[in-house]
Amino acid sequence: MDIADARSLARALQELIHDAHRALAGDEQPELVTRVTAHLGCELKHVVNVVAGFPGWEHVNLQRGVDAYLAARTPDAEWFGIAGQGREHDDIVNMLARAARGWEQYEPGAVDYETAAIGPDETTEVISLGLVLTRAPGGTPVVLALRGPQEHLPTHCQVVVLAPGRQAAKDTRDEIERLMREHDIYRGQVLSFAWSEHRGNDLVTFLPRPRLGADQVVLPDGVLDTIERHIVGIAEQAARLRAHGQHLKRGLLLHGPPGTGKTHTVRYLLARMTGCTVIVMTGTAIQYVSQAAGLARRLQPAIVVLEDVDLVARDRAFADDGNPVLFALLDAMDGVGSDADVTFVLTTNRADVLERALADRPGRVDLAVEIPRPDAAGRAALLRLYARDLPLRADLDPVVTRTEGATASFFKELLRRAALEALAHDAGLPAITDDHLNRALDEMLHERAALTRTLLGSGEPGADDEPPPEGAYALPYVSGASFHGPGG
Repeated sequence: MDIADARSLARALQELIHDAHRALAGDEQPELVTRVTAHLGCELKHVVNVVAGFPGWEHVNLQRGVDAYLAARTPDAEWFGIAGQGREHDDIVNMLARAARGWEQYEPGAVDYETAAIGPDETTEVISLGLVLTRAPGGTPVVLALRGPQEHLPTHCQVVVLAPGRQAAKDTRDEIERLMREHDIYRGQVLSFAWSEHRGNDLVTFLPRPRLGADQVVLPDGVLDTIERHIVGIAEQAARLRAHGQHLKRGLLLHGPPGTGKTHTVRYLLARMTGCTVIVMTGTAIQYVSQAAGLARRLQPAIVVLEDVDLVARDRAFADDGNPVLFALLDAMDGVGSDADVTFVLTTNRADVLERALADRPGRVDLAVEIPRPDAAGRAALLRLYARDLPLRADLDPVVTRTEGATASFFKELLRRAALEALAHDAGLPAITDDHLNRALDEMLHERAALTRTLLGSGEPGADDEPPPEGAYALPYVSGASFHGPGG
């Protein structure tokens, strides 16, 4: 027997088995099909099927939208699942059709659930396969089904609406989408399009909101005030500015050597703007900037933080392929309307290589602020800041003198090593003395620690950073001059 004959025989046997199954069952419909068609009041062949698909990270929002819909119309409705082999590979309508024809043994079963994040350390259960009988906004009976990601499809979730007519299905889908946005779990959260040790939700990850006060930020005198006026001040006057035709979208660039406090300053802004949705992107995650900008526009007021933006926003003259990620970034920043309360905050260690197009129009980058290495007053302030929780009995002046050119990261590590020195002699952590502090400093300044100093953003003592090239920014520029203690 050749292959063609074998296939013909297999098909004939399959049809014989199906005919026998239908003959034994008579006209009785499977329970799964009967439950759906009896509620809708029409035969399966007349059922309208409307599907709305969403990215996988929207699964929890889809669940919240459906929950709100059911609470308003059929609060006592009970979910049921589908039992049967192959259900994870098939869609809802196909399962109903196969069951009706007797091709598959699909029947009502238990609901399938999976876990989704709703915060940095919180999760909830969402339905990955389940159906529920309810009604459309106009009162027409409909059946809702939720599906999580399927193996043969791109990672996404979907809501399926089965109805006796197209309008009822469409109205139901539209109302669920409206309720999704009304109950959006991401609103007011700090999010990241990157992996985190905190509980994740596919591409989007929840992060805890930083808790920092102005007294924990050491910047040149007046610099923090300038940053707050540009970011916080516009947010506080958003309604009035919008009423007078002024644009709200704004961009801030923080630049300077590594370790000087750019990210720390961003963390302060996130702590300051508690009612603002924040999306943090760094490294390869910036390739998703279009999705992040869309999410920010939806959840405004919002901040999109792009860390180390020089990694993707280098001037196109440096890239043979024209830098497609840069174009995506520029398109995303331009795609947010000028009246949207959305802020783009960029950080970089290499302002001199950034694409000049970032500053070509308002709303990309309106303000560039240099975060320089601290002077003597700033170094003393940083030492006091990082020693605030330690029993310190040491003269800081010699340390300040020996650490010219050091950055905030350097002092943070210095105080930790001094604490370790103290703990090595007394587990109860006695007061940190000049001896502990100097031994830690000697170790960090030793020639073998040169790489460590570089990684902490601190050059050789006495090294100064060159200012950005003249004309690097066609936008307001704030340069750090002198420090006057923490805060500012």
